[in-house]
Amino acid sequence: MSDPAARPSAADLDARADAPQAGPSAPAVHAGERSFAAIAAKVRAGEPLDRDDGVALYRHRDLLALGALANEVRERLHGDRTYFNVNLHINPTNVCEADCKFCSFARLTPDMPQAYTMTVEQVRQKLIERAHQPITEVHLVNGLHPGVPFSYYTDILRGLKDLRPDVHLKAYTAVEIHYFAEKYGMTYEQVLRALIEAGLGSMPGGGAEIFADRVRRKICRDKADAQQWLEVHRTAHRLGLRTNCTMLYGTVETLEERVEHMLALRELQAETGGFQTFIPLAFHNEHNDFRKLPEPTGVDDLRTYAVGRLMLHNIPHIKAYWVMIGVKTAQIALSFGVDDVDGTVQEEKIYHMAGADTPMALARAELVRLIREAGRVAVERDTLYGVRWVDDGAPLPEIRMDASVPFSGHAGRVQLPVVS
Repeated sequence: MSDPAARPSAADLDARADAPQAGPSAPAVHAGERSFAAIAAKVRAGEPLDRDDGVALYRHRDLLALGALANEVRERLHGDRTYFNVNLHINPTNVCEADCKFCSFARLTPDMPQAYTMTVEQVRQKLIERAHQPITEVHLVNGLHPGVPFSYYTDILRGLKDLRPDVHLKAYTAVEIHYFAEKYGMTYEQVLRALIEAGLGSMPGGGAEIFADRVRRKICRDKADAQQWLEVHRTAHRLGLRTNCTMLYGTVETLEERVEHMLALRELQAETGGFQTFIPLAFHNEHNDFRKLPEPTGVDDLRTYAVGRLMLHNIPHIKAYWVMIGVKTAQIALSFGVDDVDGTVQEEKIYHMAGADTPMALARAELVRLIREAGRVAVERDTLYGVRWVDDGAPLPEIRMDASVPFSGHAGRVQLPVVS
């Protein structure tokens, strides 16, 4: 994809993007709207974009030009490399006293239908059953269970580390850390130090949702607020933990509120440098209180990835979580600023309970195939982006030849026609 002959550059598309569009369906250009070319010039000069730039990018009518500009930044940072890992998701309990209106996973009390809480041994069994797999990461996220002791969470970490000392434990969102601190009478630092001592290696980015108070009052009013979420991550970074960050989009937020959310993440990253990856999370509307809201479209997905890449110049990676947006959209997103497709996952509950129709798992070979066919180079990473394997383009026995060879480094680039 970094071969300039393989696709039009953003520079080639700038003039077309800013030219008046004929036809009754062309969006109106508002007075004072920032030109795409001016924003692109800032991006190429390395200047951080501001709120108005971000909103203008969201409203820009030429999706391909937006994607090409985001791809410039993606390739400047990572070339054709696209990262994945061999990971396992475990959600030990879905009992949660927070009543988030968009959530289909949580059950308010243990006696509700589909409520569950695994024992520590049951959590361990998930890893024991996969002893033959080269898993490098276990990803742990829970509901906010009012009836278990803090030792439940530390015992889970210790139990998994006892089984596989080599496995990295990415566990417990900032919302969970805040809940632990309040429930068990601890500071954020005390909670995190206890978890680190038990085996915590890094933190996921969930629970951020949208930082705007107006939105949080409507969708997640009874859990950690924006400043508390940010402070947990600030504390984690100070203690040496790397973390991810997220944004839930597609409920009741405005485009301005999405951009302001990104800017708050960028500001904390400028202070601490501790975020590894930004992960936009698309709203799913089944089995929750927002079931009448339409879900984000594929165009909205791609715009959000591209705008995220352009706004968050200081966060290294942008991840397309294929479980949420589908394998095919995640593959296309690799040309819209994305450089990471998550991993094998294997057992995901949160979004499948919200109606996700994606597979529960992808095999390592399937991830390599989807990356190859996007014209990228697959790189297996560990949680902290240490490189474990780089695809050399050779045919793999798990991938059929006609899918593997034409997209390999040995066969040259596949040049697609440019439609003007």
